[in-house]
Amino acid sequence: MKRSEKMGKKKDKKIEKTNAVRMVEAAGVDYVMRTQDLSDGFTSGLEIAKMQGQDPAQVFKTLVTESSKGEHFVCVIPVDRELELKKAAKHFGVKKLDMMLSRKLLETTGYIHGGCSPVGMKKPFPTVIDSSAENFETIMVSGGRVGLQMELKLKDLLEITGASLGDVTK
Repeated sequence: MKRSEKMGKKKDKKIEKTNAVRMVEAAGVDYVMRTQDLSDGFTSGLEIAKMQGQDPAQVFKTLVTESSKGEHFVCVIPVDRELELKKAAKHFGVKKLDMMLSRKLLETTGYIHGGCSPVGMKKPFPTVIDSSAENFETIMVSGGRVGLQMELKLKDLLEITGASLGDVTK
């Protein structure tokens, strides 16, 4: 990937940078930004992957969970898979995890449902990236806004987020 590819060099339409994009750029890593026009309404990550001709196993969604003690944990998994909460709880060393309610997402992370990125949250949370990501040279995650994705190397994402790898899907 070349750094010049990251913004697509469109003169007619400037893409507003999100916290996620600013953090990736500040880290000095190469990435490619991909946008999808979703003016017709919200589309699932799986549908976006198909629209862009991407392998759904290479496109990852960011899910935020919480423990009974109010601790938050982030799980980054392929859009074509489901999170196994028991596996995630075991990975983080807690008894039980539940999905965070969508209405709490913005306040907690700074992102909305469908645009939540593992990069650039309001504060860092323990994060796991599903080990299936190791099957690809690069993976795609949300760029911090609905319809915006960043493609970057797994090692760079691990470094930026402080994430670990783990088997957390069904």
